[in-house]
Amino acid sequence: MPNTGDESLAPGDVHECWSILPAVAAVTSRLRLGPLVAPTSIHHPALLANRAATLDRLSKGRLILGLGAGWQINEHAAYGIPLKTPGMRVSRFEESIQIVRSLLDSDRTTFHGDFYDITDAPSDPKPVQETLPILVGTGSPRMLRITAQHAQDWNTWGVPELAADRRSVFAESCCAADTDPDSMHSCVQALIFMVDDQRAIDGIIAGEMGNRSIAGSDDHLIKQLGRYADDGFDETIVPDFALGDTAEARLDAYRRFNDDIASQL
Repeated sequence: MPNTGDESLAPGDVHECWSILPAVAAVTSRLRLGPLVAPTSIHHPALLANRAATLDRLSKGRLILGLGAGWQINEHAAYGIPLKTPGMRVSRFEESIQIVRSLLDSDRTTFHGDFYDITDAPSDPKPVQETLPILVGTGSPRMLRITAQHAQDWNTWGVPELAADRRSVFAESCCAADTDPDSMHSCVQALIFMVDDQRAIDGIIAGEMGNRSIAGSDDHLIKQLGRYADDGFDETIVPDFALGDTAEARLDAYRRFNDDIASQL
């Protein structure tokens, strides 16, 4: 459901991710796909592993499994799913990511923790990819340590300055976990606004999502997006919900972005 930041509800169509992904896999051949992110507060690790392996086979090895601890208040409240404290969510996530990794890689999995009790469990068939990548989107110190230990991809939000600061903390977490930060794929996302009107640009930057938004001319966007690569990020994700109110408008915006901006990077 649309996020409101609290327990209130807002109208809007939000299709169920794990139902849409097989359709995306069926009509594409090169696109990498996956959830960004599936919350472990809602999904059991055994189901996550089996879904991921199945979709990796359907897509011939193109799945990335995005996992998170859970955070959206209104969906948990509306459906009666306990959100729990941040510390408990992270502790449960730490167990879940280990179980998912083992189920994807090992013939049998045994894990006895505070939240999950898994005994000699199989998970077949295995993915096409020898190591199906697990992606974690986070900026908090504890989650970054877990990411460095157990994930293959890391995601963060923010304008170049904010993303660069978070990448420095990520690198420190990797070093603490004896993981080479350059061995992990990293991606960053920001809201993109292709506008020339200075008043509109000022309003976007001053807004609630200002530190996650890049707004301006094509030349400005090209320079700002290029900074992500300079700071070591492998990929930039462009969310579609800032690009238009309809599917047609968003598609047109993506085409213009691809032709006029992405092609220059």
